[in-house]
Amino acid sequence: MNKDTIEGKWKQLAGKAKSVWGDLTDDELARVKGDSQQLAGLVQERYGRTREEAEREVKDFYDKYDR
Repeated sequence: MNKDTIEGKWKQLAGKAKSVWGDLTDDELARVKGDSQQLAGLVQERYGRTREEAEREVKDFYDKYDR
């Protein structure tokens, strides 16, 4: 999924992201606006993942909803 598509669909995807990463707040997800690097940073910080693990989780999430 490309960056423009993600940002355009982010309001819809944010709800799905919340179900995957429930510890992230609505405000945090709103600030991310679909930016994969920012989202990976939040996942890394909140869940204690390595940067690589967080980036892979975010990539898998976007790939799942790339429709």
